[in-house]
Amino acid sequence: MKSKQIRMITHGAILAALYVALTYLQNWLLPGTTSAAIQFRASEALCIFALFTPAAIPGLTVGCLLFNISNAGALPLDWLVGTGATLLATTCMYLLRRATLWKLPLPALLMPAVWNAVLVGWELTYYIGEIPFWLNAVYVAAGEAAVLLVLGTALYFALGSRRLQERLFPQGV
Repeated sequence: MKSKQIRMITHGAILAALYVALTYLQNWLLPGTTSAAIQFRASEALCIFALFTPAAIPGLTVGCLLFNISNAGALPLDWLVGTGATLLATTCMYLLRRATLWKLPLPALLMPAVWNAVLVGWELTYYIGEIPFWLNAVYVAAGEAAVLLVLGTALYFALGSRRLQERLFPQGV
C-alpha cells in the first residue's frame, strides 16, 4: 500500500474516532443535545475537514455510523439515514470546497444543514409523526447550521493557515 493511501486511511480513522469521542463526551456532559429534532452535535463541526481532505468523507461517515449504532438513544433507521446524510453532506462539501461567499465556503458549510434537514427531518416525521415534516426539517437545519456556521467557521479559520494545512495534510492528502 502506498504511503498516500495509508495517510488517507489514517486521517479518516482519526476523524472517525474524534467524531465518536466528541459526540459521546457531549452526550455525557449535556444529555439529549446530540439527538432529537433540535440537536447541536459539536462533532458535526468536524465536517469542515471535508474542505481540506477527501479522507473526511469516509472518516466522518464511519464516525457517525459508529456513534449511531452504539448509542442506545439512536433509532435503528438513523443508522442508515443519519449516516447517509453525513456521507452526502461531506461529499457535497468536498465538491463545493472552492465556492466562496464573503471569503467563506458558505455553500459547503450549509450542506450538512440541507442534507440532515431533508433526511433526518423525514426520519423524525416517520418515527414521531406528531410534528409535520417541514417543522422537523427546520429544527434539524437550524441545529446543523448553527454548529457549522459558528464552530465550523471557527475551525475553518483555525485550519486556514497554509503552514498548518501542510503539516496536517502533507502532499495534498
